Amino acid sequence: MKDSRPPAGEAGSPKTRVLVVDDEPGIVRALVLNLKARAYEVDAAPDGASALELAASRHPDVVVLDLGLPDMDGVDVITALRGRTRVPILVLSARHTSDEKVQALDAGADDYVTKPFGMDELLARLRAAVRRAEPAADDGPEVVVVPGFTVDLAARKVQRDGRDVRLTPTEWHLLEVLVRNGGRLVGQKQLLQEVWGPSYGTETNYLRVYMAQLRRKLEADPSHPRHFITEPGMGYRFER
Repeated sequence: MKDSRPPAGEAGSPKTRVLVVDDEPGIVRALVLNLKARAYEVDAAPDGASALELAASRHPDVVVLDLGLPDMDGVDVITALRGRTRVPILVLSARHTSDEKVQALDAGADDYVTKPFGMDELLARLRAAVRRAEPAADDGPEVVVVPGFTVDLAARKVQRDGRDVRLTPTEWHLLEVLVRNGGRLVGQKQLLQEVWGPSYGTETNYLRVYMAQLRRKLEADPSHPRHFITEPGMGYRFER
């Protein structure tokens, strides 16, 4: 794990609270030091049960979560958190396989960083996760109705067949970009940079995973999407 000193002038919002969940004291110590140096407020939990208690009592703005916890699997922690909150969850794990990453993302994680990791990259992804979760400025109510589901851009809510659909912050941001550009092709690079940040542009696998999740949650037939259209090699388009 490569550590780094905070760049001059970099700081998290004083109101941004991070919950670090990891049973490796060295990693926890490094994360706490680096986050506090950037003016984040930090809580730490060594296991899943403590993490859920702290999440309920301290209301973090973002969670950094290891999957290999001593008392329960990190995916179960993600599922429990998603049952009560849409807080961004950044997985930090030694598990490298695609299946394990997809499992965590499907459970509701917003990003995935593998150990060993660079502190600069982790902090950049954390900032991006917090930024994606911030409410977008809006001039007034905007509701998009299509057969089967409704997107309320102002309230940041989605309903399918009259019932609320739970989306992660990343899923919501991807949906919002596509809906606001309804009928227009949004290029892969543009989507990646708007949703994940300016340093992204080639990670098209992210788009495939999250588009599959949106289709599964919103399309009547996810294998034959009517609203979330892929333009192979170019990007995606939302059609009413």
